[in-house]
Amino acid sequence: MFNVLVIGSGAREHAIATTFLHSQQVQTVFCAPGNPGMQISGIETVAISENDFEKLAIFAVQQQIDLVFVGPEAPLANGIVDFLSAKGIQVFGPNQAAARLESDKQFAKEFMKRNHVPTADFNVFTDVAQALDYSQQLSLPVVIKENGLAGGKGVQIVKDTDELSSALHDGIQKSHQVLVEDYLVGEEFSLMVFVGGPEPIILPISQDHKRIFEGDQGPNTGGMGAYSPVPHITDDIIAQVKKTIVAPIMTGLQNEHLMYAGTLYIGCMLTSGGIKVIEFNVRLGDPETQILLPQLKSDFYTAITDLIAGKSPQMIWQNKDYYLGTVVAAPGYPSDPQQHIALPDLPDNVFYGGVVAENQKLYSSGGRIFTLIAHAPTLKDAQLIVNTSLANLNLANFYYRKDIGFHDLD
Repeated sequence: MFNVLVIGSGAREHAIATTFLHSQQVQTVFCAPGNPGMQISGIETVAISENDFEKLAIFAVQQQIDLVFVGPEAPLANGIVDFLSAKGIQVFGPNQAAARLESDKQFAKEFMKRNHVPTADFNVFTDVAQALDYSQQLSLPVVIKENGLAGGKGVQIVKDTDELSSALHDGIQKSHQVLVEDYLVGEEFSLMVFVGGPEPIILPISQDHKRIFEGDQGPNTGGMGAYSPVPHITDDIIAQVKKTIVAPIMTGLQNEHLMYAGTLYIGCMLTSGGIKVIEFNVRLGDPETQILLPQLKSDFYTAITDLIAGKSPQMIWQNKDYYLGTVVAAPGYPSDPQQHIALPDLPDNVFYGGVVAENQKLYSSGGRIFTLIAHAPTLKDAQLIVNTSLANLNLANFYYRKDIGFHDLD
């Protein structure tokens, strides 16, 4: 029996740790730092920061950890895989060089350009005046991205010329560098791939809902809900993605010595001009993980260790139901979420994110508090189950969208 350490503290990590617990090979799953909601599932939380590599390594040795799975982007960008691997600890995730595909948007876009991966045209600026001059020559709307990690919230879509200057100024002030991109029109979908073996393993297609308000209105968030599979992303489209997106990416990773055992999240846009890549992440998405991993019928621990060993894992996914998850957030999220709101008693089909415990009671801490998931033979039924469950809870002090999945329900 093996021991697993999951790095991170959100609902994504709760889903990852729970999936490892389902493995017959796994004895104990730790999560550092985790959150107290995870303990309900039998996960042992460890009060070590996700960026305290030295303490994490000491803990891994002391507890005879057989596998470390890194959930969030910050420790990956800071080199946790290099650090733990150097100490002989088996870890799933990209090294620091490959993690630049997420942490450095300019690097990612130039990687796409070098390797003929279709994406929006772009330019990079550190000077507001130069960025403004370039942006004014483009057709509105334009996309302004802060370079660096921004928790899914460093993107602005500017539709009015009068807003350009302030948007560029804000972006450069926050990250010192912005990318100005052509605006792509189409349907977004999330393509997650496990890499490390001879062939990439494509997970079921999912769709995230980034905007805070129903109908995809309002500012971007880290994600307000997701569903899978996505009916309008057909087998023909997936075959095209494999050929025009995944294949050149894999060739590029090999040629540029960036291949690793871990996750590659490819944010795709289905446009009238074909499929284009919006961004890369080098870890599982949140909230997509919460509705993807529960679909796995085969052994998760075996699959991950096979990938680290360079083997092709046998991953079997359910194909009968739709899985849907809705994120419940604190009011004021994403800009200024209220804190320390008492949670009602919640059902078992919940993955906890921003929560703390006091006197055996859970309180909100952060923006996205928990994800409630359900599955059913139809997408409409899955949405109904989730919305009914949420309506039956006392969530008057929280906020959530009731339209998750609406792209395939019109």
